[in-house]
Amino acid sequence: MDEELRGFDLIEEIRARTPARVLVERAGAAYRTRTQLELRQAHAAARDAVRAEFDLEHEFASEFVRQWELFEVSTQAKTKDEYLLRPDMGRRLNETARRQIQARCPEDVDLQIVIGDGLSVTAVATQVPPLLPLMIEQARQRGWKTGQPFVVHYCRVGVMNEIGELLRPKVVVLLIGERPGLATAESLSAYMAFRPRSGHTDANRNLISNIHARGISVESAAARIVNLAAEMMRVELSGVEVKEQIGKLVNE
Repeated sequence: MDEELRGFDLIEEIRARTPARVLVERAGAAYRTRTQLELRQAHAAARDAVRAEFDLEHEFASEFVRQWELFEVSTQAKTKDEYLLRPDMGRRLNETARRQIQARCPEDVDLQIVIGDGLSVTAVATQVPPLLPLMIEQARQRGWKTGQPFVVHYCRVGVMNEIGELLRPKVVVLLIGERPGLATAESLSAYMAFRPRSGHTDANRNLISNIHARGISVESAAARIVNLAAEMMRVELSGVEVKEQIGKLVNE
C-alpha cells in the first residue's frame, strides 16, 4: 500500500511540473471522460485563438491604447483565410501601412517594438499589456531611444525585414502570438533582430518563446529581451552568431 501511495505522489509531482498531459488515466483503451472533455476544450480554445480577429480596442483596454499611442496597420493579407493560406502575404506590409508607419514612427531608434497578432490573438491580448511597459521601462533605464509601438494585423515574422528597412532601428522586437497547442493558447513569442533587412531569414533572428503563466513569466521575458537586445547592439549581430546569456546583465 505504501508503495502505491508513493507511486501516486510521484505521478502528481510530475504532473505539477508540466502542463503536458503525462500519465493520464484510462478506461480500457480510451481516455477517461474528464480527459476527453479537457482535450476538446483545449482544442476549441486553440481554434478560437487562431481564427479570432484582432481588434485593438477590444483586446487592449482603452487606457492602455492611449497611454502607448498604439495604432494599427495591416499586411498585404486582406482576410484571415488569406493570411492562413498565403504566409508570404503576411510578410509584406500594404501601402497604407507603410505610409502610416513612416508618418507616425521615428527613425533610427535603438529599440523598435512591434506587436503582431500572429496565430494567437489570445496570447497577444493576455501577455502584451503587462510585458510592453516592462520592456520600455527597462530600455529607458539603459538610456535607449525607443520607437513608437504599433500593431500589425495578419502578421508573419518576416515582416520585421520591411519594418527594419522603413525605420532603420538597431533592434526590432516582434511580440507575436504563437501557434496554440493543447497545453495553452496564451503563449507569446518575442522575435528579435539586429538591423533586419531584405533577405534576412530565421538564421538572422533570435527567439524567446513560451511567454505565458506556466512558461516564461512576463517579468523574466522583459529582462531577457532587453539583455539580449543589449548584446546585439554590442556585437552588432543577431541570429545564430549571438547566444543568449541567461542571467548575465549587460550594462553597455
